Amino acid sequence: MRFAVVRSSAPGCEPNCPEWISAEGTIEAGTPALFRRLLNTLGGRQLPIVVNSPGGNVDAALQLGRMIRKNRLDIAVGITEFSGCSRGMKNCRDNDGKGQPYFGTADDSGAMCNSACPLMFAGGVRRVVGEWAYLGVHQITTTYRREKLLYRTTYKIVNGKKKVLSTKLVSRKNAGSYKTYEMSKAVEKRLSAYLKEMGVEQGVLDVMKATPASDIRLIEPDDMLEMKLVTSLGSLDLLTEKSMCPRRPMPANCREVPSNTKPAEVANIEAAPSPTAPAPAPGPQIQDQEMRFVVVRGSNPLCNPDCPEWISAEGTIAAGSAGELRQLLDMLGGRRLPVVVNSPGGDVQAALAAGRLIRERGLDVAVARTDFLDCDPGKAGCEPTEGLYSGLTIDAGARCDAACAVMIAGGIRRFVGADAHFLVHSIGMEEKVRAYLDEMAIGSGFFVAMQSAQYAKHSELSQGELREFGFTTGPQSVDALTGATICKSSPKPDNCRVLPAANAEAEAPAKL
Repeated sequence: MRFAVVRSSAPGCEPNCPEWISAEGTIEAGTPALFRRLLNTLGGRQLPIVVNSPGGNVDAALQLGRMIRKNRLDIAVGITEFSGCSRGMKNCRDNDGKGQPYFGTADDSGAMCNSACPLMFAGGVRRVVGEWAYLGVHQITTTYRREKLLYRTTYKIVNGKKKVLSTKLVSRKNAGSYKTYEMSKAVEKRLSAYLKEMGVEQGVLDVMKATPASDIRLIEPDDMLEMKLVTSLGSLDLLTEKSMCPRRPMPANCREVPSNTKPAEVANIEAAPSPTAPAPAPGPQIQDQEMRFVVVRGSNPLCNPDCPEWISAEGTIAAGSAGELRQLLDMLGGRRLPVVVNSPGGDVQAALAAGRLIRERGLDVAVARTDFLDCDPGKAGCEPTEGLYSGLTIDAGARCDAACAVMIAGGIRRFVGADAHFLVHSIGMEEKVRAYLDEMAIGSGFFVAMQSAQYAKHSELSQGELREFGFTTGPQSVDALTGATICKSSPKPDNCRVLPAANAEAEAPAKL
C-alpha cells in the first residue's frame, strides 16, 4: 500500500481546495509504519483517507484502523486519479515524503475495499462507500509455516551429570507450510472486540465467517448502514468535492493557497507569529464574523439515541456577544451545556462579561470548532431541527486568541486539546483583567505571559504552559465534553439527552 497527500486538481478549485490521503494497494506488515511516517509530516492536520485495496495482512489492518481512529480521520472507498506525477513514479517529485501534496481527483467508480481492508476502514470517524464502490469480506486465511531448527549444544560432565554450557542455533530450514480457513476462537474474539471498539455491529463478523475464503461477499449499502460499518450512504464527494471548501466553517481538509505560490501551510491569523510561536494550522475563516451562539447535537452514530449537546461559539467577540449568550442560556431553561469556542478574540469588555456569565451558570468550556453536517447556521435557509443543529467537534485548526482567553477563563472545566491553538498578546484594561483572572483562580503567571507578548506578535502557549498557569483544568481535549461515548458514563453528563423515538430515528446515522 502506498500513501500520498493529494490536493484536488478539479477545474475552478483553486485557491481553496480539499486535500486527502490516498491509500492504494495491498496491506502488508510494514504498512502501518509507512502510514505513521506520513502522519508525522502533516503536523496534526486531519485529512480524510481515500482507500482502494484488495485487502492483505489482518494484524496490519487492525493497527491502521486504530491509528485512523486515534487521529480522528474520516475514510471513503475511492480511487485517486493523479494529475501528472503519481506516487508510484520514480524521480517524479523532488520533495516526495516532505508533506507537499500531489494533485489529482477522487472517484468511487470501480473502487474496492475487500478482505482485510474493511477492518482498516472501520477505524474512520465518518465512513462512506458510494454506490459505485465495492466493500467485500470473506473468511480469514491463516498460514502456518514450519521450520526445522538445528542446534549445537556444548556441555561438560560434572559429578557424573551433564551441565549445559551453551546452546547455539546452527541452521534454520523451511519445513513446509499449511493454511486453514477456519477462524479460531482467539481470532474471532479479537476481531469481535475490535469491531465493538470501533462501534461496528457484529453482523460484519458473521458475514466474514459465512463466506468462503475463495469468494468475496459484497455488502449492500443498506446492510452496511444497518451494521454501522458506514456512517452514511453518501459518496466520497462528502470528503473531496471541490465545492465543499467555501462552506463556513471550512472543513479541516481544505487549505487556501495564495495565487502564484507553491502549496504550503498558510497561517490563519491576522498578524505574523513570532519565531517561537508556530502559526496555527489552517482552519475556518472566523475573523470577519461576529460571534454567534447555536445549540448543536452530536451526530456521531456511536451516540444515538443518547447524544451530547453543546453551545457552539464561533467568531469575533463583539459588544453584544455576552447579551446574546445570556439570551440563549435563558432559552435553555437552566440546562448546562458546555461552550465550544473558536475565536480570534475581540472586545475585551464583552469577553469579561461572557466569562462571568459562563462561571455564573456553571458551564464548562473547550477550544474547538464545530463542523456542521447538515448546513452552516450562517447560511440563509439553514434552519435547525427542533432548535438543534447537527455536528461534530474538532480541535485541529481551532484557535483562541487574545480576548478569547478572557472568555474561556470563566469555565468551570477548561480544556485546550493538543491540536488546538491558544495565542495571547497584551491587551488593554490591565487592572480589570488582572482582577478578573484572580477572581477566576487563574495563576498570575498567565497574566504575565499574556502581557509580555507584544500586541503585533502573538505568543502561542503550549498545553504544558496552560496547565502550569492553572488556566486549563486537565490535559483533555473537547472530546471530554462532546465525545460520542460520554453519555454512556456514570453519572451521565448534564449535556446528554435522549430524543423521543421518532426524532432519534430521524436523526440517526444517515445524517452523516
